This record gives sequence, C-alpha cells and structure tokens, in this order.
Amino acid sequence: MSTYRTRGSCSREIIFSVEDDCIKNIKFLGGCSGNLQALSKLIQDMNIDKVISLFKGIQCKNCTSCPDQLAIALMEYKRQQAEILANLQAKNA
Repeated sequence: MSTYRTRGSCSREIIFSVEDDCIKNIKFLGGCSGNLQALSKLIQDMNIDKVISLFKGIQCKNCTSCPDQLAIALMEYKRQQAEILANLQAKNA
C-alpha cells in the first residue's frame, strides 16, 4: 500500500495499491465521500497511466482537485518505482 498526502484538495490523503501497473485498492480520506467512492470503483483495475491521463490537470479549487491529486500521487509512485529499479540495476551491474 502507498499513501499520498494531498495538497490543495478537500481529500487529505489517498491510500492505494498497484499490481501489474493497475490500481487494485484505493481509498480517499476526506473529500466528497460519495463522489470519491464512485471514482474509486470506476478506476479499480484500471492501468495507472490511463488514470493519470484522464485525471491530470482537472481543477476544482486551488488549481487542483481530488482526481488531479490522484494523478500526482500515481506519477510520484511511478517515479519511486523507477528509482528503486534503477538502484537495483546499479547494484547488480
């Protein structure tokens, strides 16, 4: 499970897991409960790149939104995973 503390949106935190580049579990803490529950169900098992492309840049207030913050969280997750892989490859070289 990964946790991302949001910035500028009604939700405070996003907790999610990724398997085979697809979202498996996601929960928003705070925010509009009904909308975020629906969003979570819609993106279950969706490829993270697809979610990023759909939600990146959506604005609600403060020049961001809960979906935009999710896209940012997933981009950060991908960056961290790439860094981990690069470190492993460097150790094995």
